[in-house]
Amino acid sequence: MFSMNKKIRNRFLALVCLLVFLALGGLFYVNWVVQRPFAVILFLSDNLTPSVLTPARNYQGGADHRLQIEKFPHLALLTTHANDFAVADAAAASSSIATGQKANNGMLGVAAGKTRLPNLIEIARQNGRATGIVSNASITDATAAAFYAKSPDPLDYQNLARQLVEGSDVSVLLGGGGADMLPDSKGGRRTDGRDLILEMRNKGYDIVRNQAELESTPSWRSPKTLGLFSMGNMDFSDEFSATSTQPTLAVLVRQAIRLLQYNPRGYLLIVDAGLSGKAATQNEGERTLKEMLALDEAVAAAVSCAGEKALVIVAGKRSVGGMRLNGFPFRNDKGAGVLGINAQGVPSITWSTGPGSGTHTSPEGPVPNEPPAWKQAAAIGTAEDVIALGAGPGSEAINGFMDNTDIFRLIEKGL
Repeated sequence: MFSMNKKIRNRFLALVCLLVFLALGGLFYVNWVVQRPFAVILFLSDNLTPSVLTPARNYQGGADHRLQIEKFPHLALLTTHANDFAVADAAAASSSIATGQKANNGMLGVAAGKTRLPNLIEIARQNGRATGIVSNASITDATAAAFYAKSPDPLDYQNLARQLVEGSDVSVLLGGGGADMLPDSKGGRRTDGRDLILEMRNKGYDIVRNQAELESTPSWRSPKTLGLFSMGNMDFSDEFSATSTQPTLAVLVRQAIRLLQYNPRGYLLIVDAGLSGKAATQNEGERTLKEMLALDEAVAAAVSCAGEKALVIVAGKRSVGGMRLNGFPFRNDKGAGVLGINAQGVPSITWSTGPGSGTHTSPEGPVPNEPPAWKQAAAIGTAEDVIALGAGPGSEAINGFMDNTDIFRLIEKGL
């Protein structure tokens, strides 16, 4: 009897040892064999489409010129429709990428049935990563807010700012939107009397207001940094001067990486290149192209600072305004040479919808420089696939025709 019990015990111990061995082997495989990227950086931009990328390339250097993002090895076209409409608004498009599920237009971080969805920032934090959100628009705009807020009203900026302060716990926040954080008694537009900037300071965040303060923020400790560089959207790239104190999008990205890379388990950085969509909404063609070039510069900064082992994805969010470059500019034409009224006597840039922008005086009278096919106060979205580009570990999955929700799954796998 004793001998039988001993055999059973030995077999049990052998089974336990085998299970421990398998568990340790699995842990080793997950943590050492299947290497996840240390840095995961996602850029989002309106109008990252062939119809805008080509004019941006020509504007900067002519037809043979290539942008930095065109060096990325992996490329796909993304469908962007919402759950309910074929053309997504900013909230639905951003939510699809942030949560991996289609949302209705006008719904932020919430599925069609009003179910609250986990987003990439939350998943990254659960996996021990530091997190950051950068925007050259406002950090309460729909694109940035899709990664920290849940709301059936993406225009309720007071509520979005409140959610940012009360529950998001994002390590680094850089952008515009100071008015949504301050009460009206302090020059903001909050009607509840709360000073959310002061509340963030009390939660341990360093508050910075200009580029010099941002660059002097120490990175040797756990970063908790809130940078608010304007009351609304930040300046367009063509508004910067030698005396500007606002950081460019490229500077914001470099500084965010500097602050986040301390974390031994890596980081996730979301970058909203939000001003290209703002310019397109008003049919400002040259400004739209310059903002696309600002995105290109920021992507180059990210690749340089984060290193080759970072997973960097640049994804279009949606198409706004329906911009087209017309006519026959010469192969080496660039800058103003591809704008205005072209050699064929027609506007070089036209739009599907919007207010138009400027006029050109001719013997026959004023001619719109950038006429819309249907004039209205602001341009609206158009049905067009957007571009996704990727470099680094896991980016080989970006290929062919994909949906924008696939970007969520690709990044989730890398976290």
